[in-house]
Amino acid sequence: MAWFRRKAEEQAAKASKVVIAEGLWIKCDSCKEIMYRAEVERAGRVCPKCHYPFRISARERLGQLADPGSFEERETSLSTADPLGFKDTKKYRERVRTAAQKTASDEAVICGIASIGGQSAVLAVFEFAFLGGSMGSVVGEKLTRAIELAIDKHLPVVIVSASGGARMQEGILSLMQMAKTSAALERLGASGLPYVSILTDPTTGGVTASFAMLGDVILAEPRALIGFAGPRVIAETIRQPLPEGFQRSEFLLAHGQLDLIVERRDLKDTLRRILAFFADQPPRSG
Repeated sequence: MAWFRRKAEEQAAKASKVVIAEGLWIKCDSCKEIMYRAEVERAGRVCPKCHYPFRISARERLGQLADPGSFEERETSLSTADPLGFKDTKKYRERVRTAAQKTASDEAVICGIASIGGQSAVLAVFEFAFLGGSMGSVVGEKLTRAIELAIDKHLPVVIVSASGGARMQEGILSLMQMAKTSAALERLGASGLPYVSILTDPTTGGVTASFAMLGDVILAEPRALIGFAGPRVIAETIRQPLPEGFQRSEFLLAHGQLDLIVERRDLKDTLRRILAFFADQPPRSG
């Protein structure tokens, strides 16, 4: 249990990190430049100096990707339980309640049907500010139901990941969601339907080890941290220095693990073109 408690505290610390300071000014985490917040907002929450994409909320992401008024949220009635009666420095139920109040979301993923540049799809977007976007039982269930909805409606699936991995406060039940979501995507593929995975900063842990890397097409935002264990853990384990840019989008693209890195301003149109391509193809057989 000590390991689970330590990981839970790490996830809570990640979730509480403030990326954008309050007030008129903002400091970029990448180039460290200070600039007007309004200038960053106009750029789509991207640094106008170095083009580093700031982390954004799931609702902001939905606003950028879905056609206006087209998103229909589904599976909003699921509630998080506390199967282990978990407590580190705070009770798990208290952490969930605080996260819900902070993000105005009931869980770390929002799922529904949307139109993206006129192309219909099932869209799921992670909320990193909700316990580090961690995948617990409800997140796994919502994703699985979203994929099953896509099969029923014969629609493609788009998942935007931003996660620290499996939710340690739920122990083995959270790890089971890796197999559950992967099996659902296998059924999606057997139905001849495409899945586009979009990786943002960060996409790590059990999310990377399951559905995030199973896309028919895998896209990523620039400089996103993508991997299973963090680079510091890996370096300490193998006792060797890591290559420059290790576990960043650009490194993964160079090593064949991504299909494309897409600037945030171009993401919606890129998705539209990918979805239109698949829509024009003859039905695939499993």
